[in-house]
Amino acid sequence: MTMIFSSDSNVFKGAQTSMTMMGATLPYVYTSARDEYLAGRESAWLGITLNVTPIYVLSGPDAATLLNRVCVNRDFSLMQEGMSKHALICNENGHLIADGVIMKEEGTVYRTYWLAPVLEYYVTTSGLDVQGTYVQDEYFFQIDGPKSLEILEEATQTDLHDIKFAKNKKVQICGTEMTVHRLGMSGCLAYEVHGKAEYGEKVYTKIRDVLESYGGRPQGIGSYGIINHTTAGYPNQMQHFLYPYEECNPELGAFMKQRSMPLTPYGSNSDYIEDYYVYPYDIGWGYLINYNHDFIGKEALLKVKSNQPRKVITLEWNADDVADVFASNFRGKDVEPYDSIETPTDGDMIHMLLRGDQVLKNGQKIGMAVGRTWAYYERRMISLAYIKPEFAIEGEE
Repeated sequence: MTMIFSSDSNVFKGAQTSMTMMGATLPYVYTSARDEYLAGRESAWLGITLNVTPIYVLSGPDAATLLNRVCVNRDFSLMQEGMSKHALICNENGHLIADGVIMKEEGTVYRTYWLAPVLEYYVTTSGLDVQGTYVQDEYFFQIDGPKSLEILEEATQTDLHDIKFAKNKKVQICGTEMTVHRLGMSGCLAYEVHGKAEYGEKVYTKIRDVLESYGGRPQGIGSYGIINHTTAGYPNQMQHFLYPYEECNPELGAFMKQRSMPLTPYGSNSDYIEDYYVYPYDIGWGYLINYNHDFIGKEALLKVKSNQPRKVITLEWNADDVADVFASNFRGKDVEPYDSIETPTDGDMIHMLLRGDQVLKNGQKIGMAVGRTWAYYERRMISLAYIKPEFAIEGEE
């Protein structure tokens, strides 16, 4: 948890509804899911959902040693200040149990996003000279869309063209320091901005004023999952896969049981819980693994590398079938309707419900579909799926 917004905050200006998520009350929708989605394709959207992020700062002489021990990535001691990395933590079986961003700060300080509380467990049990501290006083906003660079440059009066992907730069805004980090998951040009929570209100107001002058829109948390993940072909925890804490060592499993959000999968594949667990290779992240060092899960992942069981793909739903599913609600009480797909994602008010459905080919199960989404820009219904590699052929039904 980072920044908490007061009820009179400009964050709630124009919001139709709000919702409490992970202890924070945030706007759920401003205009509509469609408008907020299309803003990220035509101008830009400004989002505040990630203010619920667990931010955990790692420091000390052995900080890089610990990260190298628990993460699959390239040597963290080689990271330079201003760089960031998508870090993956796996268990002994090679399954993913945490992923997030690490930003390198001065000296031996690493600022992590979404890696705790798993990383916290390893800090407290490592026996290394390393310390970890949760950050409670940071704002975290996202600006995503083709005009995001212009918007941020006008808001900060700074040339930001030099920021390369996954790099960051410190700038001034409203007389305060802000970090601009070039990163996004929607397939568009995107940035994150970070700074002290005490300045978050005026920074948000400034960026939103500029955003709206460019035709952009604020984004509610109800649109976040639609815009950021499935449409970009980018799997995300809780929406496309689960972390298998229960198959970790007993101490870590017990530690995470007290700190993680329980989520029960549903759908036609819900009896096969193991299908909801992923190796990095399943979701296209195998390129992040570096085998030049020892890390937890290395032996298991080497076996998976030589015989990858699944591949992530995008499924485009048949439009006539989608119409038939919807129409089944209006064929009289003697007709049992199909499962509901009237909402932009699975679930009603809580959009991150993990539904998994079997993918069949000639009656044979070949994988699991997850993350059903309305792709408003493409005007399609889509989902991601993990299927056997031999069936991952573009254009095949």
